Amino acid sequence: MPSTNKSLIFLSNPHSVSTTHPKPFPFVSQPSMASTLALPCHTVASLLPSHTSMSHFPLPKSIPILSKSSYSQFYGLKFSLSSSLSTIPCFYSFKTSISAKVNKGSVPPSFTLKDQDGKNVSLSKFKGKPVVVYFYPADETPGCTKQACAFRDSYEKFKKAGAEVIGISVDNSASHKAFAQKYKLPFTLLSDEGNKVRKEWGVPSDLFGALPGRQTYVIDKKGAVQLIYNNQFQPEKHIDETLKMLQTVNSSV
Repeated sequence: MPSTNKSLIFLSNPHSVSTTHPKPFPFVSQPSMASTLALPCHTVASLLPSHTSMSHFPLPKSIPILSKSSYSQFYGLKFSLSSSLSTIPCFYSFKTSISAKVNKGSVPPSFTLKDQDGKNVSLSKFKGKPVVVYFYPADETPGCTKQACAFRDSYEKFKKAGAEVIGISVDNSASHKAFAQKYKLPFTLLSDEGNKVRKEWGVPSDLFGALPGRQTYVIDKKGAVQLIYNNQFQPEKHIDETLKMLQTVNSSV
């Protein structure tokens, strides 16, 4: 089949493709059909921030894609494919299979990480008050920016609930500082370089492990987890869910 150079988006339903009798890939005429194509690793890498180490997120040999729109559901990032289309396998899930290491009711592993000012911050510092810890993929991506700004816009509500908000990603302190200053973020951002804490907490990844997951935890005054919320595609919904839980946590005290 001839080479193509199309803009692609990811879909979550790969079941409509037959591998028995491959046909030319319907780039425009059938935009509703989901399918899978073999992609070179460097193509998927373009979805991730340039400073993200790919060794932490092993890539699959093929991933589901659909043409026509130039925007990915993951943060609206664009990428292109220029290769021969040959293999068309099927996949059944975008989320990696990972056993949760932090569960509701458990006390999560403590950590000490550097904030946007380069200062060490420990989770134990916040014991005695509710804490919202949210893991996000990367600074400056559209989805993560929406989420951070939503936390910012509701920050007074979190303060009234007596809760601290902590964002964690693989970005370094300098990146966090620029991100916080640009969007006037009033809460703490921590640098989990090497994804050590993400792995210890068991935060699942998306896109077959290639994309860091977006997961939020609400921890009560005693240090126990009361909510684990995962939603890659609706980043702003994390704020609604955490505020609801904080009301429940505070009313039960």
